[in-house]
Order: sequence, then C-alpha cells, then structure tokens
Amino acid sequence: MLTGLAMVVALAAPASITFAQRETDSGVEIEKDIALLRRNLRTEKKKIIAANLPLTETEATKFWPIYDQYAAEMGKNNDALDALLKEYAANQKTLTDAQAEDLLKRWSNWQISLAQTRQKYIPIVGKVLPGKKSALFFQIDRRLYTLMDVQIASEIPLVIQ
Repeated sequence: MLTGLAMVVALAAPASITFAQRETDSGVEIEKDIALLRRNLRTEKKKIIAANLPLTETEATKFWPIYDQYAAEMGKNNDALDALLKEYAANQKTLTDAQAEDLLKRWSNWQISLAQTRQKYIPIVGKVLPGKKSALFFQIDRRLYTLMDVQIASEIPLVIQ
C-alpha cells in the first residue's frame, strides 16, 4: 500500500545525511548529524503517513490529534536515545567495560520504552480507526522508525576493543 517505498526511504533517511565521523579527543562527534536526521524524519513522517493511510474526513479529524500526542511522546523517548548516542560518541575511545554495560542497559530500556508507548497508543488509535487502518498506521510508523534505526546503526562506530 505504501506509495513508493523508495520515496519513504529517501524522505526518512536522505542520502545527504551521513554521520561524519569527526574525531575528537574522546570519541566521535555525531550530534549535529543525528539532530538533522531526526528533524528530517519528523518533518516528513506525518506527510508519509497521510499519503499512505486512507482516512475519511471523520477519521482524520479524530486521528491526527492523537497522532500528534503519540509523536510527541515518541519524540521524548527519542530524546533519551539522543543523549545516549552523544554520551557514547563523546566517550567512545575511552569507554570502560562498566560504561559499555551501562550504555547497553540504558539502550535496552529505551527500546522497552518505545514498545510501551506503542502499546499505550494501540487501543487509543483503535478507538478512532477501524482495525485494519489502525494496524496499517502502526506498520507504517514502525517502518519509518526502522529506517531511522538502520541509518543510525550503520553510521555509529562499533565499540573499540
């Protein structure tokens, strides 16, 4: 149903965004690149969903305010990821085993928080959209987040041994 998966990929992770691995004394500076990626995704995400989620006027009137609340909560969750990535990048060259374990636990908790937010909104969206449209929304949303995850993961340097 997605109108041009290539369009989704291009909009969610523009080719112009690459995580320049600017060396610092302690690690790699990636803050600006992550912020640019998130801003581009946030700007285009609603457009992509609107283009691929056929809503009646009544459904749209009820759905979009809920979507805005959901997007805001997911954005707060992603602020935690930003902080985690900044911390990792700043300490990448000097990372201790204990710091690595702490970052891993916090990353895992971030993943759980995203899933909990999605779970919270499934019944809320289900009250304003029929089952198939609700499922379609969450499929599109998850694909967009997956694209962002892949982009970030492919650019973040691996832990130095």
